[in-house]
Amino acid sequence: MKTTNDKLNDKLKGKLKDKLKDQLKTKPLALALLAAMIVGSGGVMLYSPSSSAADEKKPAATPALTVSTTRPESATLPLRLTANGNVAAWQEASLGSESNGLRLTEVRVNVGDVVKKGQVLAVFSADTVNADVAQAKAALAEARANAAEAQANAKRARAVQASGALSEQQVSQYLTAEQTANARIESARATLAAQQLRLKYTQVVAPDSGVISARTATVGSVVGTGTELFRMIRQGRLEWRAEVTAAELKNIRVGSTATVKAANGSELQGKVRMIAPTIDPQTRSALVYVDLPPDTRSNAPFKAGMFASGHFDLGTSAALTLPQPAVVVRDGFPYVFRLNADSRVSQLKVQTGRRVGERIEILSGVKADMPVVLSGAGFLNDGDLVRVANAGQATAAAAAQRAAK
Repeated sequence: MKTTNDKLNDKLKGKLKDKLKDQLKTKPLALALLAAMIVGSGGVMLYSPSSSAADEKKPAATPALTVSTTRPESATLPLRLTANGNVAAWQEASLGSESNGLRLTEVRVNVGDVVKKGQVLAVFSADTVNADVAQAKAALAEARANAAEAQANAKRARAVQASGALSEQQVSQYLTAEQTANARIESARATLAAQQLRLKYTQVVAPDSGVISARTATVGSVVGTGTELFRMIRQGRLEWRAEVTAAELKNIRVGSTATVKAANGSELQGKVRMIAPTIDPQTRSALVYVDLPPDTRSNAPFKAGMFASGHFDLGTSAALTLPQPAVVVRDGFPYVFRLNADSRVSQLKVQTGRRVGERIEILSGVKADMPVVLSGAGFLNDGDLVRVANAGQATAAAAAQRAAK
């Protein structure tokens, strides 16, 4: 048997059902819209952006740079050995005084003057020497007079020697006096020659042609024998004394051509005159003497004592070269960028050698048929995608690379 509460609950449930039926009858359009929204929402969830991107293709990568390419070329390059050294005089002459205690009265040359062989450079006072020469001449005349008397006495002694008018002792004395007089003549002649030589030495003359490099002569000074008055570069000839290591010395021959460059940029061509027979034990290098063309001008670009660099020409040899822009230096090492068949580049480490003009010798790291980036190499990294300006050449290079593979 139902209670009062149960009856009330049944009554309320009936009223709610009736009300819900009324609402469903009056609002069918709202329910339809609600159903459409639910279906649309599910469709959006099913057609998400991620699933759409998976079905579509990814866009193509963008090239990093537009470049041009080149290939290594074979060339004949000169073989050169670079060296450094000092410029020095070929030979220096020290000109000094040969007269003792004479006063210097005249100096006719100065530093930098070009002189000829036999030219008078300085003059000493000759008054004292002239007096000594006159005295020597008088002594010679006296000796000759005494000799004439001795010769006459000896002649008479020989004439009467057989008759016995003179004793053997007297005859011997006359003959000895004759010989002594002749010896005194020779002595007087020697003394006169010595004084005349002193007179000659009152003039300092150049023993050879050349350029005066130093002067210590001062007018009015009294100098002793052997005192240096001038220093001269003989014939104005200079030489380059290049320092070459022992390992490189075997490549140089006497007569080889060398180009010497001064600090002011001037260049001269010379020839190897001599190679030093010994090697410095401290530096392990030897000197190579290169004769330079004589230049006696006061403004000559090469001066004795200056430092100069240069190179020896040792012939030519074949080499594989690239233009200088194609070689990139990074972290102290040279690199090039090879163009691959997929238009990407590969960074390759190379070894460089000689440089002639705008081309660099490549010793290792590349091959003759390898396409290499020329312009724009400094802005690339390993694996970058590039666009090639010279596309025809790049296509041919890619085909050659695929054929090689």
